[in-house]
Amino acid sequence: MVSSTGGRSGGHDDAALDEIELAGELMIAATASSGDRLPTERIDEVLLDRADPGQGQREGD
Repeated sequence: MVSSTGGRSGGHDDAALDEIELAGELMIAATASSGDRLPTERIDEVLLDRADPGQGQREGD
């Protein structure tokens, strides 16, 4: 998933919102999981599948 926060500018609020989005994505993955715990492999998939929201901005600087 790609963060919808890519167009924002600002400091700590951006980081907090990105963390909230990531937590939400992990919760969705956990809800879809059939086990009691989300497997480490699935957590890695969720974390590594996210695009870095600030990456595009840094390349254009």
